[in-house]
Amino acid sequence: MNWARDLQGWPHSETSRRIAHPPHRWHVQEAGDGATLLLLHGAGASTHTWRDLAPDLARDHRVVALDLPGQGFTAMGARGRSGLAQMAADIAALVAAEGWQPRAIIGHSAGAALALRFALNLPETPRVIGINAALSPFEGLAGWLFPVLARVLALNPLTALAFTAGGNRHARARRLIESTGSRLDDAAIGYYARLIGDRTHVEGTLQMMAQWDVSALLDALPALGAPCLLITGDGDRAVPPSVSAHAAARLPHARHLCLPGPGHLAHEEDPARIAGLIRDFLTGI
Repeated sequence: MNWARDLQGWPHSETSRRIAHPPHRWHVQEAGDGATLLLLHGAGASTHTWRDLAPDLARDHRVVALDLPGQGFTAMGARGRSGLAQMAADIAALVAAEGWQPRAIIGHSAGAALALRFALNLPETPRVIGINAALSPFEGLAGWLFPVLARVLALNPLTALAFTAGGNRHARARRLIESTGSRLDDAAIGYYARLIGDRTHVEGTLQMMAQWDVSALLDALPALGAPCLLITGDGDRAVPPSVSAHAAARLPHARHLCLPGPGHLAHEEDPARIAGLIRDFLTGI
């Protein structure tokens, strides 16, 4: 996404700033006062996914949301650092440089995997909240084919151009969102339509897909001492709730809560309910 061209009209752009911290040039949004909450979006999204949840949490917290490398408005500085461990390390370096001390890390989908991996690196582990956490490796034929296919697509400079060209982007975005089991209004669909129409954003997402591997994280889950809350929607058709249930069973201090109704984008469908669950978890209720 182009900073000068596209930032105007983006949700909460008045809170946006850029941070040049190697290897990337980060887009960060900050709002509110109090204990810091760090928000990490999933693959193919951006800070816009928190447009309703973040202001609610900012009533009594300092909320920091960032775009992942190559996605949204964060300019990727190194194509080889889009894997789980590399992204978590680069986020940790940014957090340390900015002096942020998160009380909790909140991640959606792949962002939840990043939150858990990041928490493993910290001497004082913050609480972790995962929303429809993408914590399952691909199995069988898909485990072999998907990473290979993603790498081929990511290496082809024409892939993103072909993906973003032609067609009704709004209709394509709606089909994509609804395939995950979520239902969003036209304004929300419009943000995703802008993202899937942006070549740089699509290239960044493909790089993340090509390098993604959660196997080491899954092995390390029993070593994470942080309290964790894994929230799922029973309508999620992208990541089955059983994935979070299995992860919670391996984490020493975790609770899995499955909500009736919402799909993969539960925090966009019912932000007030998700905010309430987060507050209850942070206050120990």
